[in-house]
Amino acid sequence: MKRQKAKAIEGHNKELLEQIKQLKGEHPLWGYRRVWAYMKYRQGYQVNKKRIYRLMKENALLVSQIKKLKAIRKKYPEKIRASAVNQVWGIDMTKVMIPGYGWLSLIIVLDWYTKKIVGWHCEETSTTRQWLSALNLAIVKQFPTGIRENGTLHLVSDNGSQPTSGKFINEAFILGIKQVFASYDNPKGNADTERVIRTLKEDLVWTREWTSPYEFREELVAWINRYNQDYPHSSLGYMTPVEFEQKEIKQSPLTRTLNSPLFCS
Repeated sequence: MKRQKAKAIEGHNKELLEQIKQLKGEHPLWGYRRVWAYMKYRQGYQVNKKRIYRLMKENALLVSQIKKLKAIRKKYPEKIRASAVNQVWGIDMTKVMIPGYGWLSLIIVLDWYTKKIVGWHCEETSTTRQWLSALNLAIVKQFPTGIRENGTLHLVSDNGSQPTSGKFINEAFILGIKQVFASYDNPKGNADTERVIRTLKEDLVWTREWTSPYEFREELVAWINRYNQDYPHSSLGYMTPVEFEQKEIKQSPLTRTLNSPLFCS
């Protein structure tokens, strides 16, 4: 009886390992927690986190830690925190190298409450026009009936030349958006947005050799859709950004608005 049970466990572990290897092949920088969360909450495997850790450790599939790059924690100024959908957005930019072509500038707009990427823009340059294109895309998608009817939207950014330009500030004022600038020497000021950009780089940018900007943009759109609709977040109760957003709106469509209180920590 014990031998049959051991064989059943061994067979189950083999099935789990094959699935783990497939996920690691698609997402090399996923750690055991993210692999476990995806398998459990998106693929329906009833599996313990410790088993996933053990299988990945035994098969050298864990992500090595670089302790030299560990951040030194200190007390930073308080930052704004969202308590409702479409209440606080963050906007930031990163660059992507396309060998043989040059750099692309990628601007991301993130809803801090739902972790949903609501807007983006990818082009060779990064001027105020490109930043406004990303912001306008987010507004069109999230506020189809108009932004001014929904209260005040807070937009967090760094103190770069684009979000502090006269044109950007004027557009934000016209739309009724309240800009919030991260304080100097404060890496946590726009950390939510920067973290999703890191995830995008780990999961998409660094895992491929890109041959053209057209190929990258096409894959970028597909990745953003997968991220919003298929990536479980521990901070959202292992729901995806879209699932969490829909639950919050359905739960209290009238009270969970931009007028809900803001919190700092």
